[in-house]
Amino acid sequence: MKKVWIYILLLLPLGVYAQNAEDARVFAETITVEDLKDHLTIVASDAFEGRETGTRGQKIAAAYIKAHFESLGLAGPVDSEYGDGYYQRVPLYTTRSGDSYLKTGDSRFEVYKDMVSWGQSSTGEEKEVELVFAGEGTNDEIDGLDLEGKAALIMGDSWRSVLRGGAGRLAKAGADVVIGVVHEDLDSWSEFVSAVRPGEGYGRLSLDKPSFSEDLSGSIMLVSPDAAETMMGMPVEEMKSMIKDFKPSKRHPYGKVKTNPVKIKTEQMAQLVKSENVLGYLEGTDLKDELVILTAHYDHIGRRGEKINNGADDDGSGTVTILELAEAFVKAKKEGKSPRRSILFMTVTGEEKGLRGSDYYTRNPVFPLENTVVNLNIDMIGRIDPKHEDNPDYVYLVGSDRLSSELHEISEKANETFTSLELDYTYNDEGHPDRIYYRSDHWNFAKNNIPIIFYFTGIHDDYHQPSDTVDKIEFELLEKRAHLVYYTAWILANRDDRVVVDKVKDTTVEER
Repeated sequence: MKKVWIYILLLLPLGVYAQNAEDARVFAETITVEDLKDHLTIVASDAFEGRETGTRGQKIAAAYIKAHFESLGLAGPVDSEYGDGYYQRVPLYTTRSGDSYLKTGDSRFEVYKDMVSWGQSSTGEEKEVELVFAGEGTNDEIDGLDLEGKAALIMGDSWRSVLRGGAGRLAKAGADVVIGVVHEDLDSWSEFVSAVRPGEGYGRLSLDKPSFSEDLSGSIMLVSPDAAETMMGMPVEEMKSMIKDFKPSKRHPYGKVKTNPVKIKTEQMAQLVKSENVLGYLEGTDLKDELVILTAHYDHIGRRGEKINNGADDDGSGTVTILELAEAFVKAKKEGKSPRRSILFMTVTGEEKGLRGSDYYTRNPVFPLENTVVNLNIDMIGRIDPKHEDNPDYVYLVGSDRLSSELHEISEKANETFTSLELDYTYNDEGHPDRIYYRSDHWNFAKNNIPIIFYFTGIHDDYHQPSDTVDKIEFELLEKRAHLVYYTAWILANRDDRVVVDKVKDTTVEER
């Protein structure tokens, strides 16, 4: 008789798992192609104006998400002086240029017409500075150039190549001012200016109010091709030809370039940008003090001139998945299958501005971070990238094994049991040049040693383009990927023990 009881006890966990698995399937099936499409058709519509952080379109999107959470009966967990517990207010700062200009000879180039200015410089008066041509600002081109206290003019493929690449190298080499040329014609320049002009949107945002210096050090400017040609005394094509012919030599080939001295005035002002994370809370049962957080960013890049970037995949696909996950878990609770741990459904703002919404949450958590078991983050899961055109049944996973071996095993088991997707770990390689682990909202949890999984399906030609539209979403695949997140969250919310963190990492790593 004793042997029989031992045999029954050994089988019991399998029976319980089978029952839980059947329950999970029932509620996962409420996440459907039709519902995902209905939500996304609204969230990625022109009415939401591309959802840029701080703009009217982002506010409309926040209201839509909040209304959905309210309709489900989720709690608004934020202790807010505004009396609205679904919104975590996120104060952000941007920098606006005032009376800024650049002069050379008799020509004067005005901000938001011929130039755009960044940086922490607000001189208040005109400063004269010598101009040096530095090609594309590569290490080879910089080596041997005297840049100390000067302005360096460089050419780049995009504003990102100037702001995130050449500018840093030139500043280290001593340049006070970096002047970038990335547009070859006035039409593309005008389109760029209209996108960054005040009232049209916001550039990179910060959680900290900026302070400004009275000298030119750290100034970064983009200028029109006409302004560049006036300063350099040569056509843009000739500058490109010099870069193409560049060869390092004892006598630096750029050293003989004659340029016109420039006079610069910068005036920068800090501007408050108000935004919101949107939170819906489902309380658990016996383990309710522990928390599973499901996230996606609902902001996108907004308008660029007259064109609206609707961001159907980035990250409309993740946003509507969060809405559907919330509905599935609420239905489970109403049917008596409440998760044991509490679940926070959070759509965050400011991801496109430097992961600001998730950064704010982890600096100002609504629930103690030490009680947060895991973060599952979703960003761009609605498309097929070129690598998987012949095998679209896939999803990239990032981070599942970075902090917890156990989390990785749970994730693998969930997929094996329920969805049978190809789990592609290409971007999880710590040496991968794209550094995806540091580039979406999960990072702000990971750097606090909270285990994470990031769900992603790769970059496509429509990334950050007006062509990222609803009609290009693979809804059946989106449904299946959403199911995988649901099953994984179900297991994590209901298992006896929280996942073990066995790979604590250095949290000083910079994300971008």
